[in-house]
Amino acid sequence: MCERNHDIQHVEGGVPIRLWTRGVPVEDKARAQLVRAAQMPFVFKHVAVMPDVHVGIGATVGSVIPTRGAIIPAAVGVDIGCGMMAARTSLVAADLPDTLEGVRAAIERAVPHGREVNRAKRDKGAWGEPPAEIVEAWATLAERFARITEKYPRLKNTNNLVHLGTLGTGNHFIELCLDTEQRVWVMLHSGSRGVGNAIGTFFIELAKKDMRTWFVNLPDEDLAYFPEGTQHFADYVEAVGWAQDFAALNRRMMMTNVIRALRTQVDRPFEAELEAVNCHHNYVAREHHFGENILVTRKGAVRAAKGALGIIPGSMGAKSFIVRGLGNPDSFDSCSHGAGRVMSRTAAKKLVTLAEHVADTQGVSCRKDESVIDETPRAYKPIEAVMAAQADLVEIVHTLKQVVCVKG
Repeated sequence: MCERNHDIQHVEGGVPIRLWTRGVPVEDKARAQLVRAAQMPFVFKHVAVMPDVHVGIGATVGSVIPTRGAIIPAAVGVDIGCGMMAARTSLVAADLPDTLEGVRAAIERAVPHGREVNRAKRDKGAWGEPPAEIVEAWATLAERFARITEKYPRLKNTNNLVHLGTLGTGNHFIELCLDTEQRVWVMLHSGSRGVGNAIGTFFIELAKKDMRTWFVNLPDEDLAYFPEGTQHFADYVEAVGWAQDFAALNRRMMMTNVIRALRTQVDRPFEAELEAVNCHHNYVAREHHFGENILVTRKGAVRAAKGALGIIPGSMGAKSFIVRGLGNPDSFDSCSHGAGRVMSRTAAKKLVTLAEHVADTQGVSCRKDESVIDETPRAYKPIEAVMAAQADLVEIVHTLKQVVCVKG
């Protein structure tokens, strides 16, 4: 059955699934995962599926799961508050150096990225000695974190302060982009880093333990939940809210350091953050939809309320978009968070050659070695098809193309 710009799948024993996936592939495993989520008794109205949908751990990436009276920690995931930030500068393409390798190197020096943990040296993706401004920023979060760790001491010994203002690994990135008017933008993608991962993992396991204690049978153990009114529900909401704030601050601190690095590479003074967007795409929020106050978990989805600005990045060789939400109620005011994978990381390493990766990232100053093949453009859905599938969710404000890409 078709309606508007999306399809509806009816689920036996559950709510319907609305899919904005026309013209883009959807794996059978992702569909099965969505059905299991739609069968949870407290899911409100329907599950909304974005065009970048693909299999995730617990809940499908690219899904919007509204709930009433309960919360599923895995529907947020372990990269709590992961999201995007973009800022337009007063620079234009002609203001940049002829070669951009120096710009990329300056950014890589300014922001810890990647991961390297062994006994001989510190993790290169963390601060050895956090700078004063990072320590000051951490102070705005420290009191609330202390309250959380007082209840759950195992969360204290995590990478928290030393990960604030750092990039991470995998699909996290920092980019220098040009819009269609050749204006320079800084764009980055990261979340709540080690401490957010620890919080997400801990509460997902705690929910599973609660389900076993109460003899609750689930279609999928990863859909374990906390009922509203319980202490664990309240504690999770407190911890996930804190991790989301950490993630937003993490992006702001990185943006400050990237712009500072860019100033060392450009001869003329410039303004930054003339237009700025900082949005989550792995998070939970209390919102009002269809006349009721509910919880909305977005895992790989961005809030696209009417007039709200968001960011939808493509792969490291494709376009990205600054968008304005159209406030489509059927999507719970949501849109995709990116292109979405068509290959697993393992498959990409097996199927894509280094020569293909180099060709697909032509014109971008980025790593062109085998260690980033798992993030190569061919591992992702075509961003143009993804945008076409959600034309009734967002309108494009700016189209960006990266010229520098730093990967974690």
